[in-house]
Amino acid sequence: MKMIRFPLGAEVPALGQGTWNMGEKSSRKQDEVRALQLGLDLGMTLIDTAEMYGEGGAEEVVGAALAGRRDQAFIVSKVYPHNASFEGAQQACERSLRRLKTDCIDLYLLHWQGHHPLAETFDAFETLRKAGKIKAYGVSNFDLESMEEALTYGAPATNQVLYNLTKRGIEFDLLPWARQRRMPLMAYSPLETSGREQAALLDNPGLKLVADAHNVTPAQIALAWVLHQDGVIAIPKAVDPVHLRANRAAADIVLSSDDLAALDRAFPPPRRRRPLDMR
Repeated sequence: MKMIRFPLGAEVPALGQGTWNMGEKSSRKQDEVRALQLGLDLGMTLIDTAEMYGEGGAEEVVGAALAGRRDQAFIVSKVYPHNASFEGAQQACERSLRRLKTDCIDLYLLHWQGHHPLAETFDAFETLRKAGKIKAYGVSNFDLESMEEALTYGAPATNQVLYNLTKRGIEFDLLPWARQRRMPLMAYSPLETSGREQAALLDNPGLKLVADAHNVTPAQIALAWVLHQDGVIAIPKAVDPVHLRANRAAADIVLSSDDLAALDRAFPPPRRRRPLDMR
């Protein structure tokens, strides 16, 4: 599988696992745990979660999935903006560590920018890093101006943003900016999330033609397209073992220049700057 290297040296698979909507119902927990474990078996060792997801429930699912397997996974978690003060971020991290049943989070992100000064949040992240509670830190849902501000206060390892074939706005400015700095971006919702938006993506005739040519599903081509992008990590969420295996298979699809041109016709790249898409 294609690997992506962070500035501080950690190397992770370009295809990880998301946990949005996990941990919300106890009746689903065992299926969610098994799904994450299957993903690990398939090589999708980066697992993305957040204290927001299920109000900590998703982190508990991750902790259960990694019992006896912590060294096989690269954990990404995120702090709520309202918890991102100097003291608040450290306390939130401690709670996440307990739920995750680990003593260190590999990558800790500010979920989106809130009212606490970014300098204060990054001071907290640095304190956590020096204490061995986190290995690296970054941000999520930051546009270009916010990223430039972030660089004045610290060294974020990544920016996690909404990115897929129908949401290509970052290609105009943010993605080239990150590539110039060798900063990987993490793409959440690479297959969209809501029923209407996902249908608009997967029912596209141009996407279907490319999928038919490869004898795979439109979802696999849409995911393969994200994975094709230089310096981008995709974190789709799946619980169904069939979907998990399909996601993993998408990482092996090689898109030709003709495929890419067809997808550009079906989903035109941005010609001007756009506001950052967010879920």
